[in-house]
Amino acid sequence: MNTTIRLYSFDFSEVRTYLWAGAFVICNLLLPQLCHLVPQGGIVFAPLSLVIMAGAYKLGWRVGLIAAVASPLVNHCLTGMPAWSVLPLMTMKLAIIAMVAGFVAQRYKSASLPLIAITVLMSLTLGGVGELMLTGGIQTTLNDLLLGWPGLLLQIGGTWLVANKLNA
Repeated sequence: MNTTIRLYSFDFSEVRTYLWAGAFVICNLLLPQLCHLVPQGGIVFAPLSLVIMAGAYKLGWRVGLIAAVASPLVNHCLTGMPAWSVLPLMTMKLAIIAMVAGFVAQRYKSASLPLIAITVLMSLTLGGVGELMLTGGIQTTLNDLLLGWPGLLLQIGGTWLVANKLNA
């Protein structure tokens, strides 16, 4: 049995690009509130990363990039989280996730668990390099790996689920 999935890559000139990005920003307002009910829930579950990864993989890097830039800023303005001091780093890492996920999906036109796992690890690695360039250290990236492994697993499973089951 051969299953075909639909992966999209919307252009900046399409209204649905901004509608989907807006939907992901709203998800990124609500999901972190649930995760923060658990101690260190934001670090452990990485809700913003999950939504950006899944959205960019299914709907393209442009949707993901808009949501990646807007989500932390909107969250900060409405909830105070993330803190202003980590906003640039978080935005950069989310933008990397959006770009990598969108490009991998577009290139391979597949949403297998191994491919998505590689995408998550590639995003984490590039984010660590970006963090090293911005801050001179990679402590946040190490925390993403050591404390946030449940969130990395959620990114893999959640992205697979969205890419294979969501009909946009």
